[in-house]
Amino acid sequence: MTLDRMEPGARCSRGLAPLKNGLLTASLLAATGLAHAQSAAAPAAPAAPVDDSLTWHGITLYGIIDVGIQNQTHGAPISDYFVGGSAEIVQKNSNHSVTGVTPSNLSNSRIGLQGVEPLVGDWSGVFKLETFFNPQSGQIADALKSLAQNNGRSLANQNTNVDSSASGQTFIQSFAGFSSKTFGTFTFGRQNTVFADGIAKYDPNFASQAFSYIGIAGGPAGGGDTQNRRLDSSLKYAGSFTPAEGVGAHLSAEYKFNQSTGSANSAYQVSFGGDYAGFSADVYYSKIKDAVALSALSAAQVAGLPGLCPDPVPAGGSCVSASPSNALAATISDNTAYAFMGLYNMGVLKFFGGYEHIKFANPDTPLSAGFDVAAYRVAYVNVQSGPKSTYVNDKTLQVYWGGVRYTVIPELDLVGAYYGIKQNAYGTGANAGCSTNKSGTCSGQEDVISFDADYRLSKRFDAFVGAMYSGVRDGLANGFIFHTTDITTTTGVRFKF
Repeated sequence: MTLDRMEPGARCSRGLAPLKNGLLTASLLAATGLAHAQSAAAPAAPAAPVDDSLTWHGITLYGIIDVGIQNQTHGAPISDYFVGGSAEIVQKNSNHSVTGVTPSNLSNSRIGLQGVEPLVGDWSGVFKLETFFNPQSGQIADALKSLAQNNGRSLANQNTNVDSSASGQTFIQSFAGFSSKTFGTFTFGRQNTVFADGIAKYDPNFASQAFSYIGIAGGPAGGGDTQNRRLDSSLKYAGSFTPAEGVGAHLSAEYKFNQSTGSANSAYQVSFGGDYAGFSADVYYSKIKDAVALSALSAAQVAGLPGLCPDPVPAGGSCVSASPSNALAATISDNTAYAFMGLYNMGVLKFFGGYEHIKFANPDTPLSAGFDVAAYRVAYVNVQSGPKSTYVNDKTLQVYWGGVRYTVIPELDLVGAYYGIKQNAYGTGANAGCSTNKSGTCSGQEDVISFDADYRLSKRFDAFVGAMYSGVRDGLANGFIFHTTDITTTTGVRFKF
């Protein structure tokens, strides 16, 4: 891991890269001069490359502004707060055609600071502070506000509302630590998960929200639920080793502390893999305790909020104080996931693929309503134990994808990708083993196909256009009373600094 490795789309190095390039150029020129010293004088060295990054005393200011125009054949009104603006793929509230300005299509729009301070040997102190924002509205990205704004609304009257770990935090990432080229990087704070790093690397669309299922749906990157795409209070290690040219190995691990005792609300993820002759692959494992998936309140839940905190509170009783403007519902589970991801780089052609298996189970330590996620109060939780619990039988999702990226000319990439999602039948009683859309516990499938083009007009400015089809059926189509398919077409521009 290097500190200047950013989210998908921010893949060029900052700060130290121009210095490294300058040293490499100088070394090559020096070698050439020595080889010809007996027959001719060495040519004058060209001027060193200009460092055009915004770096001062090892601290770099960086950012991305990504904005475009999008049409959904079946969608809901675009949100000012959800990190993608639109849901990008078909949802239960996708009831009509929508055209508008969307943020963060190829990359999340952001602004950040990162720093490197040499310490001793090849060790440095490092840090990163990063904020996501929506350029079409000027708001900090806050998916949970998009949920709360739709509390009590019917599907026909909702605008876009989707759960995400971009939940109005001042900093979507905030960490510091130590880094060594020899031993790897150790960081502490709120940071991307190991799974999220893998998906950013092995998705043919680099986790683009407008053209990738595993980019817009944060569950696979979170080991099951999108809230775990980034982990608070986590310790992370990432190391890459190159024993010989064309051969490499990589190892990553991350642990989330629960800031208390016991294993409730803790998490860990690990990965290892290697590189050989253009081929790169990694295997991943994740265990999340008390994972949280959030949703807007139904009309009945909104009506029941006053009763959650009566006045006065009965002696020995409990009280969940929440208002419709900040209350949400949650589904709690223990999630276990494993994945295999890889790519093969042939130069102008790059092939990508991956498979992830996710198991959702009743939590070993159930959570009660009344806890907070970011600035929002969880007012209702699912039944987490017993015969009426959500996961009497474990739910499994299989997520798989493949695609190709073709560099037609150095400035132009064409991408084609397929993403598939398959759910098992995990219901009980009359829904046991079902494979229709009568229940969300029936087996079901979702298919997502995308094609897009990205043209780099300059080092920092590119333009893109593409389309993504999504369709659900059987259990994954339960509750889709309007439409079960959508085609989303997006064109826009991205500026990086």
